[in-house]
Order: sequence, then structure tokens, then C-alpha cells
Amino acid sequence: MRGAVATGGLGLVLVLLGVATDAEPLLVPGVSLMALAAGAAGWVAAAARGARVERELGSHRVMEEEPLSVRITARAGLLPFPGGALVDSLLPEPAPLRASRAVARVQINVRFARRGARSLPAPALELRDPLGVVSRTVAHVGDARVLVLPRVHPVTATGDGSPLQTGGRAAPIAGAEVELDGLRPYREGAPASRIHWAALARGAGLLERRMRPEGEGRPLVVLDAAGPAEADDLDAAVRAAASLAHALSRAGGCSILLPGDRRATALEADGLAWPAVHARLALVGPGRMGPALGAAAAGARAVYYVAARRGAPAPRRLLRHTQQRVVLVVPGRLAGRRAAFAVAGCSGYVLASGVRAAVGA
Repeated sequence: MRGAVATGGLGLVLVLLGVATDAEPLLVPGVSLMALAAGAAGWVAAAARGARVERELGSHRVMEEEPLSVRITARAGLLPFPGGALVDSLLPEPAPLRASRAVARVQINVRFARRGARSLPAPALELRDPLGVVSRTVAHVGDARVLVLPRVHPVTATGDGSPLQTGGRAAPIAGAEVELDGLRPYREGAPASRIHWAALARGAGLLERRMRPEGEGRPLVVLDAAGPAEADDLDAAVRAAASLAHALSRAGGCSILLPGDRRATALEADGLAWPAVHARLALVGPGRMGPALGAAAAGARAVYYVAARRGAPAPRRLLRHTQQRVVLVVPGRLAGRRAAFAVAGCSGYVLASGVRAAVGA
């Protein structure tokens, strides 16, 4: 409103000067400036009174580089817009408001290049009269939040054969014994439900069913977010882990061990658990320590160890199991090594072949 005050003040000075010096030519511009200031201030104030601006997002979750539909609607108050602009952080530049319009709409598609939670400042209306004498800002209350999910990339084989392995059945609880794994001599105190009565009837003696953890034989994806040299390496590792977990789960199921977790999360082919895991991957930050592998890695036949640090070695404990396939996935490439596959800017290297049971991704 400073422009209106200055313009009206100048008009008042001209009127007073004209009256004091009996200079009638000063009266006309003085009165005109005062009327202009009053009219501009009144129009802007009336348009701002009850005005509102709203922003509608097509979704509060979007994948990296995918379009997000955004619609911004501005409505004038008591009088139509005198002019001005619609301001929003998602717009490349303020959208002009046409004078004498009561409603203005802007439809855009925006893309986010990197994962993470985004806080979007509220849009605002900057109302101005056609001569730019008076201006006033009407802001929307409340910011919006958008979760940008890591992009899922295809897993591309760089050598012969399929890059991925599956087998067994993923388990929501590590260590739950539910699958038959052969017979063994009966142990005192074992439940009667485990006794193999058919073997006893054949004269083979008292034997019991040996059970193994559900999920043994299914692949495990491990994300190690410790020590990335730069943010791009961490993002690449997260995208690679997301891509591997998504491909393996669709191929029959897998488990994924995220930073800070002591127990792996099961991902079945039905995809029900995927949205929650995908959202957690979007928020993974750099860490100082590697993952706690625990029983989850010991029970898996194939472990895909995704490290955010270039050239990071796989934990030695993973290489102790001769029946376990261990694949190290790192950003970029390792000098002197031939990668088995590439995914999301990372390369996968087979460190231990284990039992081969390849399944296409």
C-alpha cells in the first residue's frame, strides 16, 4: 500500500500547493492522483478480501522423473482481479493474472530428479492494479508434502545367463521353522508331530522330520548405506536395491534388509508389502555402520549386497557359506572385474556362485 500512500500524498501536495498559490493547473493533476490512489487501493483491497488460492496434487507419492499433475486455482474476492501474478515454487515463473477475471487456473506437470521427502511452500497471489500503484499478497496457508520414490530400473545382464536367482519361500519372521528339510534321528523332547511314523513302520527306527526356516533359499537384498563418497552414489545404490528387490519379488519373492533393521522384510509376488518398502527406500540417508546381517543372510541361498561406497568389499561372513551365492553391487564399475549385470548406474559382481538356480528377471 506504500505506492497508494505515496501517490495520494503527491496529489494532496499538488492540491494544497494549487490552493495556496491560486494555481488552478495544479488542482486537476492533484485531484486525479488522489482519485487514482483511492481507486487502485479500493480495487486491490476488494479483490483481496475473501480471495483464495489452492493447489491440488495428482498424488502425494511420485517416482523420480515421472510427471506429477499439479493444478493451481486462484479465486478473487469481492471484485475481479485488477492484475498481478500467481506465484508458486513449482512454476518456472509467476503466471500473470488477467484483469477483470474472477478465476484463474494453471495446470502443469512437474518432475523431481532425486528421491526424498519434498516440502512445497504454499502458493500465493500477488495482486496489483494495472498501473502498478498498489500491490498486495494473499498467501495460502499450509505447505504440501510429496514423497519422491527411487526409480525402478531394469536389471540388464552383461554376461551369459540370467542375472538373478530365486528359490524357496520368503518369511516374515526369521527363524520360523515351517519347511521340511529331510529326516534325522529322533531327539529326545522333540514334539510328536515331527515323528515320521511311516519310517518307523518300515523298521527304519524312530526318525523325526527336520525343518528349516521359511525363506531359506529365497534371495536377500541387503542395502549398505555407509560411507558414500557423494550423494549420487547413495542414490544409485538405493535405486539398485529397489530395482533388485522389485524384480526378485515379482519373480517369486525375496527379502530385503534395510539400514537400521535387524530383521529382513519379506516381499512376496503379490506386491502388498512393496509400497511400504519403496517409501522407506525413499528416505534412506547415509550411515556410518554397515547392516546387521544376522540370521537373515545365513538363511538365504543368494545375497545381493548393495553398497553405496565405491569399491566396498562384501562382508567376509557372507563368503564363508559355500552354498550361498553372493553378489556385490556397487556404483560404477570395479577395475579388472567383469560384471554379471548392470542396474541403475551400478554393477553386480558374483563373488561366490553357490547353488545355481537362475530365474529370469
